[in-house]
Amino acid sequence: MPEVLALSAAVLFGLVHFFSGLLSRRADSYGVAMSGQLGGMVLLLPVALVAPVLHLDTPILAASHTTAGAMAWGALSGVGTGMGVAYLYRGFAAGQMSVVAPLSDLAAVALPVLVSVAVFGDRPDASAWLGIALALPALWMISYGGRPTVSGTAHGGARFGLLAGIGFAVQFLAISRIDPAAGLWPIIVARLTATLTIVPMARAAGATLLIPRNPALPALCLGSMGAVALLLYLAATLGQLVSLATVLAALYPAITVMLAVVHLHERPTRVQTTGLACAAVAVALIALG
Repeated sequence: MPEVLALSAAVLFGLVHFFSGLLSRRADSYGVAMSGQLGGMVLLLPVALVAPVLHLDTPILAASHTTAGAMAWGALSGVGTGMGVAYLYRGFAAGQMSVVAPLSDLAAVALPVLVSVAVFGDRPDASAWLGIALALPALWMISYGGRPTVSGTAHGGARFGLLAGIGFAVQFLAISRIDPAAGLWPIIVARLTATLTIVPMARAAGATLLIPRNPALPALCLGSMGAVALLLYLAATLGQLVSLATVLAALYPAITVMLAVVHLHERPTRVQTTGLACAAVAVALIALG
């Protein structure tokens, strides 16, 4: 069951990022990112309020012990989420999705391992270190092995992909510190904080945060799908196969890349293709470690 939940989360994450990337090419990318966070909050808030009334004592939905610490970790997670989605969709608008998405995923998986070792004293096994070592040439090949295409500049998109990965790394590190007994409330706080984080980023970039009504509604719906994906992932990690759930959920860029190749006719160079393959192996090794 955890495997099915994690794979379902990966599929939804991949779909959300692909279609949000398409919207970011038609409207302001920061506005799309903020609408997505609001959409997720619109879905999660009623669920959190109704769960106690209906006596839904299932894991994640039940909030038996909500603490200030859990809410603080949720807020920090939201800062990372806001940074991650804002830069990811900016990268999708500026470059190739088939390059930006794997880069963000690689950084999001590798950086938490390094921080856990340096700050929390974790000791990953040899496979994780091998994955990190493999990630370095993969980053170079994906970032600098491309050429400008009709979809945008490969180098610019790669830069935003790496920045998005840093944000997602903060998100994953903070989520891992949230007590499951806190229920959905830290995740709701994370969505609110993410929304507030995107606003100053948009202003610094000179963006308006205003998107036409037609793209706005799909962005809200995609945000709700992202919230469902996050709940599926959290449910998967409550099982015994946490490392496997992480590996499977980290496969979401495969969905985004596949859709970009099929529907947008993106064609990575040979060097980038090699780098993408190395990145996939690196993510698996790091997550299993």
